[in-house]
Amino acid sequence: MSNVTDIVSAVGNAVSALAACVAAIGVWYARHQLKTSREIAQLQFEDSLGKEYRELAGELPKKALMGEILTDSEYEEAFDELYRYVDLTNEQTSLRAHGRITPDVWKSWSEGIEANLKLPAFARAWIEIKTRSSGFEELRRLELELFQNDPKDWH
Repeated sequence: MSNVTDIVSAVGNAVSALAACVAAIGVWYARHQLKTSREIAQLQFEDSLGKEYRELAGELPKKALMGEILTDSEYEEAFDELYRYVDLTNEQTSLRAHGRITPDVWKSWSEGIEANLKLPAFARAWIEIKTRSSGFEELRRLELELFQNDPKDWH
């Protein structure tokens, strides 16, 4: 009878060990799925901001995007979109400061922001906005630091 008890006990232990392994695999899989879901959500969030930029760029005069100087009337006509661009870049900078934008995406965006703000129409609008508004603190700081420091390190 002792052999039967030993066999039943061994089978029970084996089943318990197998159940523990299956549970561990399930936990690992759930964690992996959660991580993947988080990464997908992050990509979708960053893509939505990229889409917003592309839509805005489509509304801006091509001359402005190519670095050509706009006439006063062209500039006045484009000012609302240039303002929206400055507002979007300030929001992107703020999101990076709060860790909502990944480092690789931020590097690309910050290089683009810096390059665009050097274009004549964007530079003119940014100077006007800084003069007439006290807002846009994040973009002001980014510019003051010559685009060298990661806003995530500000906090």
